[in-house]
Amino acid sequence: MYNLHTHTLLSDGGLLPSEVAVRYMAAGYKVIAITDHADYCNIKSVVSAITDFCKHWPKGSIIKVLPGIELTHLPPEQFRPLAKYARAHGIKVIVAHGETPVEPVIQGTNRAALLSDIDILAHPGKISDEDAQLAAKRGIFLELTSRSGHSETNAFVVSQAKKFKAKLILNHDSHEPEDIISPRELEKTGLTCGLNQADIDKTYQDVEAFLKARS
Repeated sequence: MYNLHTHTLLSDGGLLPSEVAVRYMAAGYKVIAITDHADYCNIKSVVSAITDFCKHWPKGSIIKVLPGIELTHLPPEQFRPLAKYARAHGIKVIVAHGETPVEPVIQGTNRAALLSDIDILAHPGKISDEDAQLAAKRGIFLELTSRSGHSETNAFVVSQAKKFKAKLILNHDSHEPEDIISPRELEKTGLTCGLNQADIDKTYQDVEAFLKARS
């Protein structure tokens, strides 16, 4: 089981990366990504800290921890250069903070993020037909999230993904210990917004292929 959207006290989470990893391991996960929030003010320090942590995480551990980043509330023109910086400095999973309905996100963020080198468009809200098509064309995951508020548009994201054959990913967007739910509970997030078990199995296959390409 996988979760590629987590936060630590390197941004606005409540735990150290090691604590996050151990808690996910105890919950039955095999792979996670540490994806703390970043913009121009902190991307160098956060990327350095996360990649250093992952480099020193035991190779033989039950859980694999990937270095990631979430590019958050950026002016749209900044997604491309910051994604390029993160990728060049060892980040394996790049998440973009999409146009969630519960925060004041700049209009055009979804499109700008999808045109940059990202892997996951998080909580993309009422994503347009054009942007859902672009996600499908570029092989970028659209996120279904268990996080309160952001999850309000999960069903709409499912409908757009199915309409345009875009890839989906189930994620927690965890910040605190109580956000770390079991794999079965995460599956229920998908089942309650329009997926069936075969659809969920397909998301796992797509994530496995992505992880293989990033290893």
